[in-house]
This record gives sequence, structure tokens and C-alpha cells, in this order.
Amino acid sequence: MHSKEPFVRVVKRDETTFARRLMIRLIAILLSLIICAVFIFAITHTSPLSVYGSLISGAIGSSRRTWNTMRDTMILLAVALAITPAFKMRFWNIGAEGQILVGGIVTAAVMRYCGEKLPTFVLFLCMVLASMLAGMIWGLIPAVFKAKWNTNETLFTLMMNYIAIQLCAYYSIIWEAKKGSGTIGIINQKSQAGWLSTKFLPQIFGNFNYSINVIIVLLLTLTMFIYLSYSKHGYEIAVVGQSENTARYAGINVRKVILRTVALSGAICGFTGFLLVSGSSHTISTNTAGGRGFTAIVVSWLAKFNPFVMILISFFLVFMGNGATQIASEFQLNESASEVITGIILFFILGSEFFINYRLIFGGKEKEVKA
Repeated sequence: MHSKEPFVRVVKRDETTFARRLMIRLIAILLSLIICAVFIFAITHTSPLSVYGSLISGAIGSSRRTWNTMRDTMILLAVALAITPAFKMRFWNIGAEGQILVGGIVTAAVMRYCGEKLPTFVLFLCMVLASMLAGMIWGLIPAVFKAKWNTNETLFTLMMNYIAIQLCAYYSIIWEAKKGSGTIGIINQKSQAGWLSTKFLPQIFGNFNYSINVIIVLLLTLTMFIYLSYSKHGYEIAVVGQSENTARYAGINVRKVILRTVALSGAICGFTGFLLVSGSSHTISTNTAGGRGFTAIVVSWLAKFNPFVMILISFFLVFMGNGATQIASEFQLNESASEVITGIILFFILGSEFFINYRLIFGGKEKEVKA
């Protein structure tokens, strides 16, 4: 009796060396840039090299652009760090956008109502604690349902995003700077009460006040690495993520770990909302999170939950995003073109993970099967 093998078989790799993983990812990036070049040439009839020169210029072409790229990198990194404990535990927190927004809303509220009434230290303390508490509560709501009734956390956290967006839209109208504008404008523009500043370090950062975010997020990165790698809580997160039954057998309180971890995840997301409002934009809107909650999932997953690797991936994605925006502007393309370019690059980077974990075997030959 004869049977025919499939033309292509997918086989899981036993182990992939660091050099091979790096090579596969570099090939994926190179292929994505080639495809982007074809796309760019097809719509602009311009040399791809000049376009990529624009890409680099758009991301780091001046000190202002460089610091913008660094600022955006740190915010994306902060969100990736926030969701990593939950994701490592296999709790799919898709609600980072909403947790960032509620953190930003309460930060804006404290700035508006207490900005000129409280001493600076007390004001910032209230802003930080309020933003973290708001994000924590927003994350704990689906976590409680998950821990007690095993609900689907993916859908639950996703729906919480839409509630947060509507809350933000509501307060944008309540606090609007000019009747009918739908925006609250810059908060405390004259007094700058509640604005994070690095003017005390002019020799390092100059006038880029939002660069304090860089210091804070890098410290957060180091802290998260230590927490996940060397603490008891980090060990319990890893065990629960591998198998809840194994965790229970080892005497770990799974419900407690779920609630504690998601509370931490939500608190850091809320704190990121504080960084966005106080340390960057000094306002709040429905676009404050800017989709970072979803992009951060890619960052965390590609980094294999390693906080230090997340720095590189966050920088690369922001670099390409900011550069692509410059391309769209310089060559008179709309914003969709830059999103297409970024999407192509992400597609190839994510696709490279398949070839890291699996290999293709081409066959199609007939073989004899014994009856």
C-alpha cells in the first residue's frame, strides 16, 4: 500500500541558537524594508534610498526629533513593562489602553482642581498615587471576575477600553477649554503646576522637560527585571503561567497571584497615564494612549518578556513609526501610507517568530505503508 507525504511539513525546532534567531530576525527586517521600498516606489516613483534617508531624518534628524523618539520609546516601553507580568502569567490583559486613560483622567483632574492649591511635592504625590490607584482598579475588575468565575479576560479587558474612552470623551466636554471645542487644552499652561520638569538638570537634558520620562522608565525597567527574575512573586507568576494545576500542587494561591499581578499591571498602566499627561502632553484626550496598549503586546511578546530586550524593540518600532510619518509628510502621502509601512515591518517581524520556532520540510514523495 502506498501513501503520499505532504509536499510541505511543519516541524517544531528542538532548539534555536541565539545567532540563528538573530539572523532570522535580521533577514525578516531586510525583507520588510525591500517590500516597503517596492511599495514606496510604486506610489512615489522616488528612489527608495532617498526615502529611507527621510525615514532616518524623521526619527533622529535633529535633537528635537531624537528626544521625541526617545520620549515615545519610553512610553511604549512603560506600557510593555506594565502588561508583561500579566502576560507571563497567561492573563491576556488587552485593556492597557483603558487603564492608561483612567490614569490620565485622574491625573488631569488633580492637576486642574489641586494644581495651584497644593505644595509641589504633595501635588505630585497625589497625582502618582491617584493614577496608579485608578489603573489598578480598572485592571482588578476583570481580574476578580477571572479569578472567581473564570470569565474570558481578553474580551472583558477589551470592553473596558471602550468604557474608558467614553469616560475620557465625557470629561473632555466637561473640562473643555472653549465651549464647543471638545478639548480641554493645555492644563495649567501659565503656572505649569503639575508638569514634570528636568530644568534642574540643564547640562544633561537642556530644555526637553519631558525627558524625565526616560529616567523614570529606565529605572522601572531595571526594577521589573529584578522583580520577574529574582523575587518570589516573579517565580509564582512564572509557575502560574506554565500551569495553574502545577501552581496549586506547589501550594501557590492562584487567585491571589492573579489579583496581585493584574493589580500591578493596571497600576503601572495608570502610572503611564500620569507620565503622558504630566510629563509629556499636559492634556488628556481619547487619543492620549495612542494605540500603545496594543503595540506593547507585540513588544512584550517579541522580547519573550525580557525587559531589557523590550528597550531595543520599543526603540525600533517607534523609530520606524516616526520615520514613516516623516516619509508620508515629505512625499505628500496621507497617514495611512505610514501605517502601511509600519504594518509591513511588523508583519515580517512577527512572521520571523514562526521560522525561529518551526522549520519547513519539503517532501511529496510516495512511501510504502505496511498493512
